[in-house]
Amino acid sequence: MTAKTRPPRERAGGESQDSSREPPLVHRPIMLPEVLSSLRPVSGDVAVDCTLGGAGHAQAIVEAIGPGGRLIGLDVDPIELPRARERLHLAGYGPDVVEVHHASFADLPAVLAAARVTSADVILVDLGTSAMQQDSAARGFSHKHPGPLDLRMDPTRGETGAALIARLGEQDLADVLTRNADEPHAMVVASIIKRQPITTTHALERLVRVGLHAAEPTLTRPEVRMTVRRTFQALRIAVNDEMTALDRLLDVLPACLAPGGRVAVLTFHSGEDRRVKQAFRDGHRRGWYASYARDVIRSGKAETFADRRAAAAKLRWAVRAPW
Repeated sequence: MTAKTRPPRERAGGESQDSSREPPLVHRPIMLPEVLSSLRPVSGDVAVDCTLGGAGHAQAIVEAIGPGGRLIGLDVDPIELPRARERLHLAGYGPDVVEVHHASFADLPAVLAAARVTSADVILVDLGTSAMQQDSAARGFSHKHPGPLDLRMDPTRGETGAALIARLGEQDLADVLTRNADEPHAMVVASIIKRQPITTTHALERLVRVGLHAAEPTLTRPEVRMTVRRTFQALRIAVNDEMTALDRLLDVLPACLAPGGRVAVLTFHSGEDRRVKQAFRDGHRRGWYASYARDVIRSGKAETFADRRAAAAKLRWAVRAPW
């Protein structure tokens, strides 16, 4: 199936989930109105959700592209992927409308080829973790739940967060914290983390919290808590090699979009946002994109107040040139 050509569509407007605990089949995507405004899905579109997650954005997009539309969803997480497929199935969307692939978004061209699609009208990328992942103690994404320090999006492959800490030296670990989280106390935190073996989320949280407070007594409790969160974020990004995957995706995006097609990317870290901004700017200069978001789009006050993760969300969009 080939996506159709259409003229560029101007305007602007990401997915992640509410960090609060919710019933298994409830999913609240971040910035849904802004995502739909950015992507402008219409009947008959071929749409791609590169990070299916809880399928909240995907369901809204499928509703907008019917009748005659088709959504291709992919996710590297083999645990949440079948649950997302089931949510869409229960919402009334079968395999003739929704096709799901276990794959990284870095492999988007291969997924499109497997789906017999040459290009897509709508592409969404949400670089955040989901509430389901955060609330699973066994996944190790959050210090709020005691469990193994895993941090892998795909727990069937690669090294865990605990293994990464054990393997890296102090300076390399500090570099990870700086590169992946802009952590201002990276060297101090790296030194603290390397003092003893760490295998659980609670051990890492306590070691960083207590150690940083002792090393930097002038820091406030909120500042220390922020460093704890940034530490988990930086390690997760490193474990899953997320920046490399993002760079690969940004390289292939123009070729994956139909003329006049639209892409929206939701980021949660300044390093991710810088990459997206630069890629869209360079693509516009080279004539690949007809237009792009000059300014980042943020969540509204009500959503930001209701969901702490929404406060960190940044949305950018771009429109493929009409040729």
